[in-house]
Amino acid sequence: MQLVMLGLPGAGKGTQAARIQQEFAIPHISTGDMFRAAISAETELGATVKSFLDRGILVPDEVTIAVVKERLNASDTANGFLLDGFPRTLQQAMALDETLIDLNKGLSGVLYIHVPEGVLLARLTGRRICKQCGATFHVVFQPPQREGVCDRCGGVLYQRSDDTGEAVSTRLEQYAQTAPLVEYYRDRGLLRQVDGEQSIDQVFAGIHEILGHLQG
Repeated sequence: MQLVMLGLPGAGKGTQAARIQQEFAIPHISTGDMFRAAISAETELGATVKSFLDRGILVPDEVTIAVVKERLNASDTANGFLLDGFPRTLQQAMALDETLIDLNKGLSGVLYIHVPEGVLLARLTGRRICKQCGATFHVVFQPPQREGVCDRCGGVLYQRSDDTGEAVSTRLEQYAQTAPLVEYYRDRGLLRQVDGEQSIDQVFAGIHEILGHLQG
C-alpha cells in the first residue's frame, strides 16, 4: 500500500501512522521527523528548517519536495509507504504525482483525519515532550504523574517552540491552505475521511477497516 495521511496539526497523524506501520509493515515517512533530524545534526538545511518552524511557518516547497523525493528512493519503500505531513500544497501533490510516475508507483489511498480547528488549538498548546526520550504528554488529556517530569524515563518535559499559542494559531492558518488537497484527492476517488475527535483506538479501528478494504 502506498498511502498519504492528511490532517491539521494535532489531529493525531503521528500516533495513527505509528500503528499503521506496525500493523501493516510499511515505513512511516514523516517530513517532520526528517526536518527535526536535520536540525539535530546542525546542518545548513537544519538551520534553515528551524528558522521556519520556530515561527510556525511552512518549510518552502522546493526544500520539502527534495527531501521526500530522496526518501521515496530508499529500498524500504519497495513494498509500500505511508507519507505523513506531505503533501501540504497542490504544488507538492503534483510533484508527488510526478515522482511516483518516475518510480512506477501509484497511491492506494489518502487518509484524512478530520478534527475542528478549535479542538486542535487546545490539543497542541497543552502538549509537552520529554527532552530525553521524546515521550509525549498533555497537560489536560494525558498529564504526567509529576508535573514537568517524564513518566517513562524521568526526563524534563518541555513545550516545543511551535506549540505556543501564537505559533499554533499561525500554523493552523498556514495549514488551512491545504484544504484544496482534500478536494484534489476526493475528486480522484482516493480520499478516505476518518473522524479524529474519537478516541485513539476508535480512530485506528476506522483506519484499519479502510485499509482492509484497500488491501482486499
